[in-house]
Amino acid sequence: MTELSQTIQTAVSLLTPYAQTVDYPATNRADLGVGVADLVTAVSTLHESNWGYLAAITGLDCGLESSELEVLYHFCAGAAVVTMRVKVGKETAVVPSICPIIPSASFFERELSEMLGVTVAGTPNTARLFLPDNWPAGVYPLRKDFQPEMINGR
Repeated sequence: MTELSQTIQTAVSLLTPYAQTVDYPATNRADLGVGVADLVTAVSTLHESNWGYLAAITGLDCGLESSELEVLYHFCAGAAVVTMRVKVGKETAVVPSICPIIPSASFFERELSEMLGVTVAGTPNTARLFLPDNWPAGVYPLRKDFQPEMINGR
């Protein structure tokens, strides 16, 4: 087993108790489906074991026909990338903040909320990052149903 695959397997072993699914999209990557209820514990597990660092939190609209969004937590250790994929409903998109574990997650959580409409419960800072103060409520530019006309005919 190479050092890289051993690094990935270490993370997968740590997260197995919380993983609903495990996929290996590339030799240096593992994607794990994690439930909202297990997210904070899974992040704590990686953090406490000193496995890599949080590289980004991103979001994905699963499509116009789907009622789901995915929140993706990307952790890296060298060339190894582990992504925890958390599915939430578009109408009830709420995930817990991981800022108590990783304070620097605040930037990503703010972006996720502002651009995709995911509420991050307990995040310490909810100030906007990118959109102007007069941006209409409930309009999220990274959702598939976004139309520029939604922002006051601009």
